[in-house]
Amino acid sequence: MPEPQKPERVPAEDQQLSQPSGVFVERPQSATATKGKDITFVAKVDSSNMAKKPTMKWVKGKWLDLGSKAGKHVQFKEVYDRNTKIYTYEMSIIKVVDGDAGGYRCEVTAKDKSDSCTFEVSVEAAAGEQQDNILEAFKRSGDAGEDAGELDFSALLKKREKKQKVVEEVEVDVFVILKDAKPCDYERIAFEYGITDLRGLLKRLKKMKKVEPKKSDAFLRKLDAAYSVDKGKKIHLSVEVADPNIPVRWLKNGQEIKPSAKYVFESVGNKRTLTINKCNQSDDAAYECVVGEEKSFTEVFVKEPPVTITKPLDDAHTVAGQKVEFEVEVSEEGANVKWMKDGVELNKETAGSRYRFKKDGKRHILIVNEATKDDIGTYHALTNGGESKAELEVEDKELEVLQSIADLTVKAAEQAVFKCEVSDENATGKWLKDGVEVQPSDRVKITHFGRTHKLMIDDVAPSDAGDYSFVPDGYALSLSAKLNFLEIKIAYVPREDPPKIHLDASGRGSDNTITVVAGNKLSLDVEITGEPAPTVCWRKGNQVVSEGEGRVRVESNKSLSSFIIEGAERGDEGLYSISVTNPAGEDTAELTVKIVDVPNPPENVRCTSVGEYSGTITWDPPAFDGGVPIKGYLMERRKVGSPRWTKLNFDVHESTTYEAKRMIEGVLYEMRVFTVNGVGVSQPSATSQPFMPIAPTGEPTRLTVDDVTDTTCALKWRPPEKIGAGGIDGYIIEYCKEGSDQWAQANEEPVGKNQYRVKGLPLGERMLFRVTAVNIAGRSPPATLSQAVTIREVVENPKIRVPRHLRSKLIARVGEKVNLVLPFQGKPRPVATWSKDGVLLEDKTVGTRTSDVDAILFIRSAERTHSGKYTLSVRVEDTLDSADLHIQVVEKPGPPVAVRVADVWGTNAALEWKPPKDDGNCEIIGYTVQKADMKTKDWFTVVEHNRRPGCTVSDLVMGNEYLFRVFSENICGLSVVPGISENTAVVTKTGLSHHRPPFKEMDVNCPPKFTAPLMDRSVVAGYSTAISCAVRGCPKPKITWMKNNMIIGEDPKFMMQNNQGVLTLSIRKPGAFDGGKYSCRAVNDLGEDAVECKLEVHVVQEKGAETKK
Repeated sequence: MPEPQKPERVPAEDQQLSQPSGVFVERPQSATATKGKDITFVAKVDSSNMAKKPTMKWVKGKWLDLGSKAGKHVQFKEVYDRNTKIYTYEMSIIKVVDGDAGGYRCEVTAKDKSDSCTFEVSVEAAAGEQQDNILEAFKRSGDAGEDAGELDFSALLKKREKKQKVVEEVEVDVFVILKDAKPCDYERIAFEYGITDLRGLLKRLKKMKKVEPKKSDAFLRKLDAAYSVDKGKKIHLSVEVADPNIPVRWLKNGQEIKPSAKYVFESVGNKRTLTINKCNQSDDAAYECVVGEEKSFTEVFVKEPPVTITKPLDDAHTVAGQKVEFEVEVSEEGANVKWMKDGVELNKETAGSRYRFKKDGKRHILIVNEATKDDIGTYHALTNGGESKAELEVEDKELEVLQSIADLTVKAAEQAVFKCEVSDENATGKWLKDGVEVQPSDRVKITHFGRTHKLMIDDVAPSDAGDYSFVPDGYALSLSAKLNFLEIKIAYVPREDPPKIHLDASGRGSDNTITVVAGNKLSLDVEITGEPAPTVCWRKGNQVVSEGEGRVRVESNKSLSSFIIEGAERGDEGLYSISVTNPAGEDTAELTVKIVDVPNPPENVRCTSVGEYSGTITWDPPAFDGGVPIKGYLMERRKVGSPRWTKLNFDVHESTTYEAKRMIEGVLYEMRVFTVNGVGVSQPSATSQPFMPIAPTGEPTRLTVDDVTDTTCALKWRPPEKIGAGGIDGYIIEYCKEGSDQWAQANEEPVGKNQYRVKGLPLGERMLFRVTAVNIAGRSPPATLSQAVTIREVVENPKIRVPRHLRSKLIARVGEKVNLVLPFQGKPRPVATWSKDGVLLEDKTVGTRTSDVDAILFIRSAERTHSGKYTLSVRVEDTLDSADLHIQVVEKPGPPVAVRVADVWGTNAALEWKPPKDDGNCEIIGYTVQKADMKTKDWFTVVEHNRRPGCTVSDLVMGNEYLFRVFSENICGLSVVPGISENTAVVTKTGLSHHRPPFKEMDVNCPPKFTAPLMDRSVVAGYSTAISCAVRGCPKPKITWMKNNMIIGEDPKFMMQNNQGVLTLSIRKPGAFDGGKYSCRAVNDLGEDAVECKLEVHVVQEKGAETKK
């Protein structure tokens, strides 16, 4: 067999698939594997008609669950096709060994369906395979260390060299003939077929005989071939030894086990037990029990419980280049978790450096390094007891400006600081002045700390004035600001120079408005001229701003007044005025301070509608926009109970309505919204009420018309095939005239049942109807009748359907309730009337009630007068139908009359009576007779269920006087009052004598007679047997056993027994020469008898004999 280049896949392409049956679309096929190679078996299951996901189980032999042996040697894979709804299950055996041969079974189970199929695996050796090292044969199969597959001892067996055949060439079937022939015929058959070497012929026949297995002398009961135990449980391994005092040794994988808290040894009589407590995977091994030179082997398989997912995955939303972590928590530490992306398994060999896997106790983490667009998809975490999935969304990386640089106005020798803040801490950039890169020096310093970039210029000179900009590397973005140099001009003026306020309007509007970001510092330097030095006064409204102290203050010198606000707040916003006065005059100026801040979060975030995988969110704009126009909004969502929020957009969303997509149906989500303006991002809004993506149901099915009258129409239908996680809240029924599209709703509230009667329809019109299912997601597509319905009642002849139990006479007891229901049909509604014995029923104690479909007759307390024939008649127009009911009301009968003792003789008395006058309206079925001794007056029953009006009472006591009473009986029971005899029976004493016949002794002597003969037997050589028969005779006969008419003497091979006439001849381990005719002869003085049988002894041929030539 050529060596395959890849694992064998069963069924192969050239193998004809079996016809699908049950739930299997494709079944695994039996195959032959090459030792040391891989092989794969495939099963496909159709889940289109299943309510839940099917469960696949692979089993070897009768009980070994291969799911517990999953690892490097046995691997499993599952793939689901959403289009065809077919699950594909694969089982791969890596590096097949001899121990993998045998029968396998795969079982698939769902909520309401199950199926299984079997297949065989045979293993053949690779060409030229040799066992070079005998120690390698004494190992477990597979490559997973000492806990790998089963022990394989096949390589330890000695291979005998084939001896050269000495028998001449004969026909193919010669040895088959010799096997079945008698030894006395060997020579004749050999010469007939031309065989001259009789010695070689006998040697070959001897090799074909089966060697009897040697029976163990040390063990009465050995270990089973294998044991299975759940992880964490304990297991008992027990053997029974022949000698109760002999010591035993226990070995695990060839190493002796010492007693401990985990391994407990027990010895009770002949029983030896090894108990393994709290089994784990290290206990999955081969075990031996050694007694002297003999051993008993077994294997213990430890099955792990299914690992469930206690904390599922969360969706992730990130930008390109960022690290993403998917975290899942499982129920067991050290459990195996398989990661998949879009159905493709991720492992260390295939993931490369892009993915990293991390384990921390029960937590398993998948790390995506520097996420890219290629990483977008669905990620699955799978265990042998559950799975979880999450979506990863990656958007292109964008740089967000958190704080832009602002224009500066500085004086000579002061410091100018340009500052900006961006969203990426790792972003670098360049500072430019008038388009030329700024180089750092002793006077010019450039710093980058976190997200903040600064350009600091010490000792500002007029040459430093100009346009400055910051350009981040790798982004199409530029932040610009202007540096204004403030020159101080000294003018010589006359001493009486009126004061003047010099406001620099650069960077402000025409109305002298200064904009400050809340929390920042405002420092406004105003130049003041005048001689003598003017007095400066700052006011906000009518309130004077103090100098030198406070958060809002003024600092002044001879030619400069500085207005300072530390940590600007919204309350600092308003109109400020400055006035300067000196003896030469006065000057005033006004300016407006505007405080801008990040906006308030949006309000009233709510979900207005949901879809199968989406939800529409609406909110109200914030009450405060921060003083600058709102640019848009940012949205985040999370699963209820999860601490991780997922961003839904990186570009601001301008509308107050957003449709969130790519959600999982049936999972609860929460949303929150951020407001964005020119200053920054607000705090998050209050979390929305949880909502669940739910799709409307499918349309109702099998909409049909159940009934039509002149003004109504009854409809019925079946629920939709697709309902979804939202369930069904009810149904809406609509109707319209044929040819119109104006549908009218028939019910105001949704109907919970699957039927409804539409009322108030116009007579004779042709109407169309449709039904829509409703749930929280809205209305489903409607189910519409294919044809219009004419609103007119159809005339239907009346028909009464009498129930089976009312077709015979109804028997009721007095006082019981009678309630009879007779269904009928007919249209329009039939008119029902009741009559009794041909007369219209007018008895007020008998009630009747009639509906559209049935008539009821009820009697609250039945009397015997209610017995009779009741007739129900239903009429539709001129058509009539009727049904008869026979009612018989019964009660207990009266007592018998004229009870008397007719005659007395010996110890007997004859009684006679007449039937009761009142039989209870039914047949008398018997009488019960009781007697009483006049001395004790205690009554005893002597006759029951007597059919005739008379009986004979026997076994009366002589010398006593008796009184009798009789009860009559019908189907209701015995009469309440008995009939008492008019006279008594006196039993007189008379002389009695008994003549016993003479005793005649029986003659029991008889000649021998075999009551049970000997039976022909056919036995196997080497197994003790016995033949038996039974004989009777008096006097006791003498027994003689014979073989082939020769008396069997005191031969120790035979044991003869006689147990109460049962004769047994036991033959110990018969051989071929013990066959023949056996007879048993019994002899006494009166005669003799003999029986015989034929005993055939078969010699079982050796297993593995040579095949036909």
